[in-house]
Amino acid sequence: MLHFCLICFKRTPPIWLSMYNRKVSTESEMTATGNARKFIKKTATYLTSASQLPENTNCLACSDDGTYLSLGHSGGFSVWSASSLSREAEWLQDKLEITSIQMTRTSQTAYLLGTIDDMGVARVFVYNLEGIYSFSVINMLDDISKRSVCLYFELSKGGEHGAIIMRCNSDIWLEIYYFPVQDWLRELKDPKISANMKWSSAVRVNRVNPSTANTTEVPTILSHFLVLDEISEPPRHCTPHFLLRCGHSCEKDKAKPGSPLSVCFWWNGSYNLLYLTLSKTAKAKQDPERPPLVLWPNAAEIICSAVSRCTRFIALGLSNDLLCVWDRLSGSPLSISGVSTDSAFLRLHFVDYWPPCADNTQALIAGEIHLVTLCESGAIHVLSTGREIATSTVELSPRPKDGAEQPTFTASVPFLQGLSLVVCRNGKMFLQDVVNRATVCVLSLPSHHQLATPCNPIYSLNVKQRVLFIRADQEPIPGTSSLDDPSQNRLLLLRFDEHDAMKPYVISHLESPWQQKTSVVTGEDACNLYLQHRALSMDERHKAITQTWKRLRCAITT
Repeated sequence: MLHFCLICFKRTPPIWLSMYNRKVSTESEMTATGNARKFIKKTATYLTSASQLPENTNCLACSDDGTYLSLGHSGGFSVWSASSLSREAEWLQDKLEITSIQMTRTSQTAYLLGTIDDMGVARVFVYNLEGIYSFSVINMLDDISKRSVCLYFELSKGGEHGAIIMRCNSDIWLEIYYFPVQDWLRELKDPKISANMKWSSAVRVNRVNPSTANTTEVPTILSHFLVLDEISEPPRHCTPHFLLRCGHSCEKDKAKPGSPLSVCFWWNGSYNLLYLTLSKTAKAKQDPERPPLVLWPNAAEIICSAVSRCTRFIALGLSNDLLCVWDRLSGSPLSISGVSTDSAFLRLHFVDYWPPCADNTQALIAGEIHLVTLCESGAIHVLSTGREIATSTVELSPRPKDGAEQPTFTASVPFLQGLSLVVCRNGKMFLQDVVNRATVCVLSLPSHHQLATPCNPIYSLNVKQRVLFIRADQEPIPGTSSLDDPSQNRLLLLRFDEHDAMKPYVISHLESPWQQKTSVVTGEDACNLYLQHRALSMDERHKAITQTWKRLRCAITT
């Protein structure tokens, strides 16, 4: 895999970043607004009230094979069958509340779960047909004044690695763990298994502090091109993304298909996207702090990011209203576009879309990428790009006049091609076709129900069974008191296959052309692809530079 380091300046963006695609973005946005109004449909789809949830259900997660649904709530968590919604097992502990949960399959009958409780303690569990077993407590200490609090915990697919954000007082750092899943599965077969059994230990293979970025080991010839972060205040958070294999796999690569090989991350207030290769052992046994590699420096602070489902493309939203989409395979930017917006970016996500292509051999240089960005004002924009495709940025929906109608959450639906789920502040939900700029349908709740926490919905998508699970709160029936039924949490579901409005968008195969082709590409192919793209874009880059110099002359003369 090739990585190219670009010349970036801290306060003044480079020429090729400054006015790129500004004109075409504005024209496209005007066209998109009219098209959005033209294509809107009035179709209502009702969610079904499926089951009563445990008290204070704070989080939901489906296993990646679609078999189980895990629920974090007061007193612990439980595992339900995703089909029958019957409770299969539970792990309970008094005076504890699970606030975050993840679940991934590690074998045919075993699943790894990662949780965070209300005290900031991270734990790792294994669930199989026999029950739930606690294998590791990441940050439990007797002295509460020295206890590190877990802010974020992400499990990799298959469960071999975990990315954990820790904080202690004013210090914050990222830890990467290796979980000996295969050893744990063997230990579960021990006939003498007991509650006090000592399991194999999880291994912390890396710890990264915010200051580590400035001590990154890079070739001397590139070191003076990198941006040194000058963060005015201590970072409050870090955003990591696990990355799958991208490009030709060598013989030494023993990773299982679908398992990540690396992780990228960035600190809030930082200009740099950092990169780490995953390993199973730590270089330093006491305190492994290998400096990360700077993958790409940027011309402004990173405020949000997203990774495509195949992890080949990484999108960054910058503080100067630029959206950058990078192609990991070539190590070059696929798109750098400005967005005309009156507020900062809030969140990004990719939307799967690949039209029928007669010649799949062109998947490396053809194909459409659609990136949805939600701004703090509530306006939604869509960036469309791809190899040999002109980049355009359009306004999917403008800033709403009514604050209650303001979108607060957007997410992709992997099994629905080109659709994005949008949730508004007042609890309204709908599906948008981001390619044709149309509202496909409105998702309506049953009567006497309201969506729980619309700004951050408690939901999970079952990708295999194509089902949406989401928590709603049941409103008291007139004439009754909520004290009569203290548990008002309800689980709602929507089976997408059962609704005609969504059938045209259902994807029968989840593997995209990008995933089908990137595993057989050599480094030479990637280099040739990069040079080909640079040659094709020469005229466009020359025009951008010329326009920039004209604007600079005008600014000087005035």
